[in-house]
Amino acid sequence: MAQRNAQILVLCVILLLATGLVTLFSASAYAHDAHGDIYHFIKRQCAWLCVGAAVAAIVAMLDYRLWRHLCWIIYAAALILLMLCFVRGVGSHINGSWRWVHFGPLTFQPSEIAKLACVLVLAHWFANYEHQSSHFVRGFLLPSFLIALPMLLILREEDMGAALLIGLVAVSMMFIAGGNLLYMAVSALILCGGIYLKASHNVNRSGRMTAFLDLEKHKEDFGLQQYESLKAFASGGLQGVGLGDSREKMHYLPYAHTDFIFPVIGEELGLRVTVPIVLAFLTLTLCGITIATRSRDRFGMLLAFGAVLTVALQAAINIGVTTAGGSNLCICLLFTGILVSVSRSATTSTRASPIRSATPTLQPSVAQASLGKRTSARRVPRNPALKKFSELQ
Repeated sequence: MAQRNAQILVLCVILLLATGLVTLFSASAYAHDAHGDIYHFIKRQCAWLCVGAAVAAIVAMLDYRLWRHLCWIIYAAALILLMLCFVRGVGSHINGSWRWVHFGPLTFQPSEIAKLACVLVLAHWFANYEHQSSHFVRGFLLPSFLIALPMLLILREEDMGAALLIGLVAVSMMFIAGGNLLYMAVSALILCGGIYLKASHNVNRSGRMTAFLDLEKHKEDFGLQQYESLKAFASGGLQGVGLGDSREKMHYLPYAHTDFIFPVIGEELGLRVTVPIVLAFLTLTLCGITIATRSRDRFGMLLAFGAVLTVALQAAINIGVTTAGGSNLCICLLFTGILVSVSRSATTSTRASPIRSATPTLQPSVAQASLGKRTSARRVPRNPALKKFSELQ
């Protein structure tokens, strides 16, 4: 079953990548920053895709437990790279944000590495302190501090989307690990409140929030992208206007080849393609969750959950699998490789049944290794949803 889930997951990723590349080629034809080459973005994205696919293949063949030995190194490297964003000559200031660093011809976003680092550190932390997951200091305060450091740096870069994503994944992983629900609720409120306060002090962000409430009134200024996106979906309808025939990409919809590539898909290919894309993401998420629940140990379970949550929540925030961002593509493919690695380990190990006798085992199942009531070996889930899901498998 775990191997089948991994196969379905990889198939979904391949289909999404193929759809994204085709649409990127179409959407980037009129990009103002294509340097006079209509193939500029597709060539660059294909190069990143080759790198990402190679990384995913290598990661899939490795034992996922290797990441436990590398998590703190990756975390420290992510913090250093995030700080380098503000160093002139290394960091790049584009569109009002310090999100990029460049070393020669290579340019990437350190926030993507921070996503990986936060997932690894939290999985490692709660695997080590399993029985203290609900405690205030080691179950909430210290892991929150570890996540707050990269989040604050990312917020300073004016990248609120990445900060929000990391925060949501962190809170979700704490909940899955067995954290105190009251602490989780407070942290979620603090996260949302902090993002809102940060956005309200930024003219562009606050303008977009206002435009969201009254799009018709602000369709010529802060609500331009949202308004043109809706027009693109309306124009596409069920069948679409045809591949390559989008009008919105002709500079009516700003950044049609990056953040707003999904409306271009909707306009050119219609609901007959956009709905399957959403279903593919849902299938990918379900397969990832199933792989996580069948992991051979607690670290693998938390790591797989963190990987699939990062990809799924990112898709929910900004649907569209392939944009002109190569570093994001590589990290998503790396997370895919991690899920395959966890799945491979699950198929080569004997998984204990969550309803067997209470005889202690050295390799308890995910259900036994999860949060909750104590058994003679480990604890079983006190989260009813996770427990029911595990038993159904």
